[in-house]
Amino acid sequence: MLIELLHWLTTPAPLAHRRRGYVRESVLLLSRSRRCRSAWAGHLERSRAAVIAACANLPRRRIAVVLGSGLLQDVPLAHLAERFEAVHLVDAVHLWPARRAVRAYPNVRLVTADLTGLSGGSASLHDLCAGADVDFVVSANVLSQLPILPLDRPGPQPPDLGRRIVAAHLDGLAALAARVCLLTDVEQVEEDRAGRVTDRLDLLHGVRLGEPDRRWTWDLAPFGEAARDMRQRHQVQAFLDWRGPET
Repeated sequence: MLIELLHWLTTPAPLAHRRRGYVRESVLLLSRSRRCRSAWAGHLERSRAAVIAACANLPRRRIAVVLGSGLLQDVPLAHLAERFEAVHLVDAVHLWPARRAVRAYPNVRLVTADLTGLSGGSASLHDLCAGADVDFVVSANVLSQLPILPLDRPGPQPPDLGRRIVAAHLDGLAALAARVCLLTDVEQVEEDRAGRVTDRLDLLHGVRLGEPDRRWTWDLAPFGEAARDMRQRHQVQAFLDWRGPET
């Protein structure tokens, strides 16, 4: 708790992002990642491998943009920094572990932006990724996270808000000239200790992506994390050259 409080108090972040809960959620994610280090290892390794494969044969490697860089655990930072002239890491909050990690790479910079597109001060994907020198864009396991805090805000919400946020991010990616690597979890499955499925949750609010290049299961919350006799597993999909959602 003391470490979480320290991160919450000392992490640089716009006041608006603090009020929307981005710092709190980032700190909670950091704590869970430490508790679930073993359970998450396979997912993080597969995510990094997908990014490496997606940029392997690019004819030009000027700027790489990572959307939802977060804790950098699913981002092959060293690989990107060595192969691209510049790397831009974009997220609403950059906690101190990520800030310390980028110090080793003079061509890497942090960009603070709200990727939901809902706030007046948000930068659009076009603003962040459509520069003539941007050759590679990664949406790094952020798509399903974008609607969470907006849907938790008090007061009435449009019934299709989650779907609109997801669709807008995908449409923005599809409009880019750069190669896009899309990593996202698409479904949450709850299981009891007997292996029975007790609940399913569509993390993309009805948006369908088509057939991925790779897929795997992420043990997000093993037994004892969210509940003693229940675990949460996410189905993850990777698209190495994203062109657009299923029509």
